[in-house]
Amino acid sequence: MTALNSSMLLAQGQDANVLWLAFIVFVVIGMMIFAMVFFSYFGLWIQSLLTGSKVTLGDLLGMTFRNVNARTIVRGKIMSTQAGIEDPELTSKALEAHYLAGGNVPQVIRALIAAKKAKTISLTFREATAIDLAGRDVLESVQTSVYPKVIDCPPRGSVKPSLDAVAKDGIQLKVKARVTVRANLQQLIGGATEETIIARVGEGIVSAIGSAEGHKNVLENPDLISKWVLSKRLDSQTAFEIVSIDIADIDVGVNVGARLQADQAEADTRVARARAEGRRAMAVAEEQEKFADIENSQAMLVAAQAEVPLAMAEAFRSGKLGILDYYKLQNINADTDMRKAISRSTRDASELAIQKQQQAQAQS
Repeated sequence: MTALNSSMLLAQGQDANVLWLAFIVFVVIGMMIFAMVFFSYFGLWIQSLLTGSKVTLGDLLGMTFRNVNARTIVRGKIMSTQAGIEDPELTSKALEAHYLAGGNVPQVIRALIAAKKAKTISLTFREATAIDLAGRDVLESVQTSVYPKVIDCPPRGSVKPSLDAVAKDGIQLKVKARVTVRANLQQLIGGATEETIIARVGEGIVSAIGSAEGHKNVLENPDLISKWVLSKRLDSQTAFEIVSIDIADIDVGVNVGARLQADQAEADTRVARARAEGRRAMAVAEEQEKFADIENSQAMLVAAQAEVPLAMAEAFRSGKLGILDYYKLQNINADTDMRKAISRSTRDASELAIQKQQQAQAQS
């Protein structure tokens, strides 16, 4: 009995030793993990603590489990704190959310710092992250707001090297303009891009030249184009604000009005020729119809003349026409033929005399 109790006590002692050994191993491993995490984030934690960024060790450990680059978040928070950006939405949690959404945290922080230093640009953290997630370069947008950007109109490399417009007097003008724009951060999301600005300015320049009474007025005062275009507020609903529109070059082109008038005159001539040709064709057709009528009348006359001998023969047989009457009729026909011959010869002689007189006058 005593031996059995001794063996049981020995077994219980061994189990206790195993438990104590496991506990010690667990504590040692825990301390090692804590030491590794502490030394890994100690530098970042000290930096945030000294700068007042309010990033705790628990936040840093949570970033590790959330697969967030803690160094990027802490550096961004420190930069914003040191720059004096007081935005209640700018927290380490918000930076983590923007990082996990695929945003560029350092770019957003630099843009906020640049906007604050400019003192004339109002940009919040919410707006900056929205612009960044929309695919635009938020830092470049802030820089464009501070330093305006110059856009060529028409852009370089375009099909036409200039904007062509025609004044009311028909003279073509070729214009090149430079548009100075400043980024409108409040309209950057959903606002139109540079292509829209170029298209609107080009349309405005063409309309301004087309409204001018003459090309000389535009050449004397090119600023009339700029004033007219700026008055139309072409930058509405765009991501930019037009600062100025400057006419870089203006040249005189062709006389479009004269060319159009010449083309119109040529078209009118062709129309008149077509109408004259139609009238001539109608006259020829009418003439042919008259010839057909004449031929028909001559045929009828020949048919009637063919019946005369038959009628005369019938008159002879019936006694209504005598021999003396027949000879009188023959004499009348002969006398008529003679008179026709005399009148024809007289007419030919007079025409010949007139021709000789005209030739003599022409020679003299």
